[in-house]
Amino acid sequence: MRSSIQITGLLLIVLSSCQSKLYNTPATRAVSVKRLIPPVGMVYIPSGTFQYKLLDDDKAEKRNVSVSAFFIDKTEVTNKQYQAFVNWVADSVAITDYLHDDAFYLPATGATVGKGGKEIRLIDWDKVNKISPLWKKAPADVKEKLAGMMTMINGQRVPDPAQMNYRFYYVRMDGEKNNQYVMDTVGVYPNEHVWSTDFPNAQMTVMDANYFGNKIYEYNPVVGVTWKQARAYTDWRGTQLKVLIRNNPNLKNFKLSFSLPTEAQWQYAAEAKLDPADTIERTVKTIVDKTTGKEKLSLNFKQGEGAYASDGSTFTLPVTSYTPNAFGIYNMAGNVSEWTLDAFSPSASQLVNDLNPALLYDATDKDSPLLKRKVVRGGSWKDNGEMLNSDTRSFEDQGNAHSYIGFRCVMAAFELPGEQVKTRKYAKR
Repeated sequence: MRSSIQITGLLLIVLSSCQSKLYNTPATRAVSVKRLIPPVGMVYIPSGTFQYKLLDDDKAEKRNVSVSAFFIDKTEVTNKQYQAFVNWVADSVAITDYLHDDAFYLPATGATVGKGGKEIRLIDWDKVNKISPLWKKAPADVKEKLAGMMTMINGQRVPDPAQMNYRFYYVRMDGEKNNQYVMDTVGVYPNEHVWSTDFPNAQMTVMDANYFGNKIYEYNPVVGVTWKQARAYTDWRGTQLKVLIRNNPNLKNFKLSFSLPTEAQWQYAAEAKLDPADTIERTVKTIVDKTTGKEKLSLNFKQGEGAYASDGSTFTLPVTSYTPNAFGIYNMAGNVSEWTLDAFSPSASQLVNDLNPALLYDATDKDSPLLKRKVVRGGSWKDNGEMLNSDTRSFEDQGNAHSYIGFRCVMAAFELPGEQVKTRKYAKR
């Protein structure tokens, strides 16, 4: 038998070994990651500081605010990307409400939910995606079972928008509790008639009938989407996150999610400045025609009363048109205005923090119209030049959709420290 002294000595050796591992520190640097690979279709925006106007007034004073690092979409969300969301919802409705076919589900786990003990069934998306969308590509016998979810729109047989609902949970921000999980149900199909609604007494039926469904517009920004629909899309995109980053060594082990950009994130990304004192113009507004030597507009906006086409297009353009800004982001000015996450207040910058500022309020259907206003940033194809300024703000009711408002997504990122934080030996100065 070992003596107590021997056992104690052994424990000391073990503890000493464990502690040496616990308290080891990096030898040369505070962080080893030098470059962060963004998810496909996004760019990395380093943390930084910029100037926020205190009031919605051109002569208003400004304050410095900072935002931490994040990823942002290079482009506005396209019709093609949003169609993938609509088709995913349509496939979900088809399988759960009409087909009830075990072939489309993963093996049962025995897990139940609710008082009645209803079994949880998970859709086998690897199998579904091979023939998605089911309403269009499934065998004839399967399509017959889906007759109840189909309708006619613009002369085509498509899923009934009234049934295309997406349910998701989020933490409701109401200015008081800010910790209550609520479920929201959002109809995801865009309003295809926004062109005629926005422009009465104008011939817009061809845009109504073709913009969302015709392949010629698949890389144009999606429009006719409300703030709540845009938010639903960001939540759905989060469900696809594992697929997007499973081969990304920097991101796969982090808990990350998508959202709409805050107003501050949007402005910082649009200005593409790393220094608040930077006055360099970062948006390319004109290009030189190599043939004629003349300058041509390089932004999609209205150049004056009735002048829509001088920039190369009357309506929206594919999302990679023109030149990206210094961060590599396209069309932060022009093409379509964009939803942000923030609730609108004329004096918002006076109410928010100077670090990652955001004014968040999740209005219910019973709230007043003033509480349902969300910030819209960036001028659109139908706006005059003054709307293109990066600090110009406008707003729209969260339940309204227009032919000139789209959106893009952001995702939080961890910060890459600058060179000044590198570990060095102390040297007298």
